[in-house]
Amino acid sequence: MKSSIAPVRWTPPPAAPVRYPVNVDVEVVELPGAGPEDTLIDADGSVLTGLYDGRILRVSADGRTISTLADTGGRPLGLEWLPDGKVLICDANRGLLTLDRDNRIATLLSEIDGRPLRFCNNADVTEDGTIYFTDSSTRFGIDEWMADLLEHSATGSVYRRTPDGVVTQLATGRAFPNGVALSADRRSLFWAETAMYGLYKLDLTTTGAEPEKIAAIPGLPDNIARGSDGLIWVAVGSPRNAVLDFLLPKHPAFRKLVWSLPDALKPKAADIIEIQAYDESGTLIHDLRAKHPNFHMPTGVRERNGKVWLGSIGTNSLATFPTPARAG
Repeated sequence: MKSSIAPVRWTPPPAAPVRYPVNVDVEVVELPGAGPEDTLIDADGSVLTGLYDGRILRVSADGRTISTLADTGGRPLGLEWLPDGKVLICDANRGLLTLDRDNRIATLLSEIDGRPLRFCNNADVTEDGTIYFTDSSTRFGIDEWMADLLEHSATGSVYRRTPDGVVTQLATGRAFPNGVALSADRRSLFWAETAMYGLYKLDLTTTGAEPEKIAAIPGLPDNIARGSDGLIWVAVGSPRNAVLDFLLPKHPAFRKLVWSLPDALKPKAADIIEIQAYDESGTLIHDLRAKHPNFHMPTGVRERNGKVWLGSIGTNSLATFPTPARAG
C-alpha cells in the first residue's frame, strides 16, 4: 500500500542562468538486470555495481564479461572499498553490509539507536576504516523515493561510523542527503543534497561546524565520488523539473494529488545524461552532457585514471566515457 505524504512548503532557489555543457560521447554496457545505481572500480579496471534485485555484479574493464558475485537480499546502492579489501555496500533496505573476498555478505550496521536504517544510500571510507554515510529519509524507503522529494520534510541524516562501531550523527534535518565524498586530506566531508539542488561541505575538524552549500547543482544530484583527478564528480539524476519547482511552494494538497496519480502521470527524469565535476572549493571544472538511447538518469559516477563510469537506476546499462581535459 502506498504511503501517505504530509508536504512541507519550500520555495526553490531561482534556476541558474542558461548553461552550455560540453557534449561527450558515451559507450554503453548492457547488463543482465535493472537499476545499476552505483559503480565501483577495481584495481584491474573492472567495475562493480548493484542491481534492483539485490545482485552485485562485476563487469570486466572491456565490458565483455559479467559475473554475479553475491545477492544482498535487499537493494544495493552505494559501493566503496574498505581497507581490508572488502566491499562496503549501502543497502537501502538492510543498512551497511560487507562483501568479502569469498563473496560472502555480512551485516555491519542495520540500525541506529534502535531505529532501522530506512534509506541507507551512499558512503565514503577513510584509510583506517571510518565510514561516512547517508540515511536519506526516515519517512520513505527506496521504492518511494519520489514521495520524499514531493513531501520535502527533510528527515535525512549524515553519519560517521568509526572502526570500533561508534556511530555519530554529523548532520540531521537534511533534504534527501545522497552521495558522499571525503576531501583529499580527509578534513572535510562533501555530500549531495538531492532535494536542495546542492553540494555541501562540512568541516570535520571543528566540533559543531555547520554544513556549507558550496555549489548549486542544476538539477537533482545523486551519488558523488572523488576521482583520481582530485575532483568531486557529481551525477545529476535529472535537470530541475518545472512541475516540481512549481508545486513545492504551493498548498500541500497539490502535491498530495500528484502523489496519488498513477506513476505514468508523475514528473519524470529527463532523457539525458548530465555529469559535473567540482574542485574542493566548489568551482565547477567539468559540465558535461550526453544522450544515448539505452542510458539516462545517471545516479552513480566514478572517475579513475582517465575513464568515467556511470550507473543508473533508470536503465539496464552502465555507461562510460574518457575523462575530458580541463579547460585552459
